[in-house]
Amino acid sequence: MNAEKNLPALEIRHFEEQKHVNEHGAEYWSARDLQLLLGYRQWRRFEDAIKRAMTSCEASGNKPEYHFAGVGKPIPGGKGAVQIVDDFHLSRFACYLIAQNGDPRKPEIAAAQKYFAIQTRRQEISDQLAADKERVELRKQAGQEFKALSGAARQAGVENRMFGVFHDAGYKGLYGGRSAEDIKTRKNIPAKESLMDRMNATELAANQFRMTQTRDKLARENIRSQEQAIHTHLTVGKEVRDAIKKIGGTLPEDIPPAIHIKQVEKRLKNSVPKLSLADKEAAGLLGDDPEQ
Repeated sequence: MNAEKNLPALEIRHFEEQKHVNEHGAEYWSARDLQLLLGYRQWRRFEDAIKRAMTSCEASGNKPEYHFAGVGKPIPGGKGAVQIVDDFHLSRFACYLIAQNGDPRKPEIAAAQKYFAIQTRRQEISDQLAADKERVELRKQAGQEFKALSGAARQAGVENRMFGVFHDAGYKGLYGGRSAEDIKTRKNIPAKESLMDRMNATELAANQFRMTQTRDKLARENIRSQEQAIHTHLTVGKEVRDAIKKIGGTLPEDIPPAIHIKQVEKRLKNSVPKLSLADKEAAGLLGDDPEQ
């Protein structure tokens, strides 16, 4: 039988029952106790997860020494002998980071990640990072809507050879008579690049709205004519443009091209979010006075 099957699984009550309070009045957990709850039989492997968690702690903008304290733990042996083994006192935040850096194949780690996911944490995300996330998500949604609109156009009677004309009709309505190629020329976007890959969040949102409204109108009015479908797309584009004018927004052709979406995705992939903790939690093992 696999020995790890006999290890206690992490449950909320098990985790909370292992909590201690140090001389600063701060709660902490013993790494040796947490090791078993997280499904690790070998200390050296669990220690590797702790080291990765310490690196993550520093990268997140927090001080590892406030959350990980190396100590010795006495282990009673035979005939009254006591062996001192390496251990760590861990703050709640440290336990969270260890779970995030543990072996995801272990069900105990998965359970711990789920548990800590619902703990209250404030994540401080830079304005740029938040904008990048929004734009990537909008670009994804716009791509999905483009495919859905193409399917609706086909049902409405648009032939494959006329798809370019159909989609250009929407651009012409929204961009004051300009086709996709005209827009690229105006914005100095290379012809080989996708226009939507160079739209910022505002422009993407306008185009996504234009496409969703066209798709709904084609279905609602049961349009089954290629000519009528193209005209519908043009009309909806114009109406969205008129709405932008009415509220005083920037017309889409006047919005400067954004950096390519692939560069944004790369920037997001390489970013390290900062974790801003409440004062007492940030102090970790030092309790209310991090200067002690």
